[in-house]
Amino acid sequence: MSVSAPGLTEIRAPGGWAGPVIDVDVHVHVPSIQTLFPYMQQGWRDFIVERAVGTPPSFATVYPQNAGNVVRPEWRPENGGLAASSLELVREQALDAWAVERAILNCYWGIDSVRHPDLAATIARAVNDWLIDEWLDRDDRLRASLVVPAHTFADAVAEIERVGSHPGFVQVMMPVRAMQTYGRRNWWPVYDAIVAHDLVMGMTWGGTSEGPPTPSGWPSYYAEEWAGEQGVFMSQLTSMVAEGVFQRYPTFRLAVLDIGFNWVPSLMWRLNKEWKGLRRTIPWVNEAPSQIFRDHIRFTTAPLDAAPPSESARFLRWLGEEMVMFASDYPHAYPGDYRRFLDALPESARPKIMADNARAFYRL
Repeated sequence: MSVSAPGLTEIRAPGGWAGPVIDVDVHVHVPSIQTLFPYMQQGWRDFIVERAVGTPPSFATVYPQNAGNVVRPEWRPENGGLAASSLELVREQALDAWAVERAILNCYWGIDSVRHPDLAATIARAVNDWLIDEWLDRDDRLRASLVVPAHTFADAVAEIERVGSHPGFVQVMMPVRAMQTYGRRNWWPVYDAIVAHDLVMGMTWGGTSEGPPTPSGWPSYYAEEWAGEQGVFMSQLTSMVAEGVFQRYPTFRLAVLDIGFNWVPSLMWRLNKEWKGLRRTIPWVNEAPSQIFRDHIRFTTAPLDAAPPSESARFLRWLGEEMVMFASDYPHAYPGDYRRFLDALPESARPKIMADNARAFYRL
């Protein structure tokens, strides 16, 4: 019997949403580094065994597996294994449970915390080949984000060039915490490759930066870090707008995942306000930041970050119906009543959010 979170199950209950569903954020996890051995040369397998290399460290710090918000209890495997680590689990719990037409897999596994550049590139290649072999080739409903080594730009470009043309990949995963803000020109070769392959950049939760995740130092507790991640997303979007990424790349598409959307209208308003007074300092930004957002950026429903759902509907009217895409954020455990949220939306918005926006944005 399929098991799914109550708020998601109710989408398909009588009187709920009966149309197509495209889920743009389904997380999958590599069970162990040994899982990737078939996709590595023998020398790297020996290297990993001899040095007792395990799961990259930031996976455990970004998604500590015993934290209550990381995995819903009903999605934890009975054998104690890692959630979302097999196609059979994901089919039962995420694909079949609410009958998705397409799902985009995102595999954050902490490669950004691997500082050995050659090992990081090797692991990224192995993860992408594992995604192709064990997921994309086995279920036609699936598309995926490819992963790249985060600290060597040339290696990131090489990996996009290697697998970016595979029809199953529609996105390049870029964790929100990075060695530099994403507006910096050092990233331009990576963006050249993303645009050349007609891929979306998916900015997702997590990552490893060269400094602390707040402007004033390290937080003391996981709860602080979790709550403060929204500020990192804001900084990255501000950087990309102010430094002219979207002027240099008129077809660039950015999906902002794992952080909801209710905070976005206030950021757009603030950027517009400051741009009007300071636009002479960034003359390449030749249109209002809010218009740049609407032309290039999309956000996801998960986590539903305001209650009651009618408030999210109000923010959506301010933001725009075309700006938000449905995401379950499986297997994470966020509160959110999708049925009430959908009920609060105007009829015109429901098909857009549940499928149409994602279909257009990802060229599905």
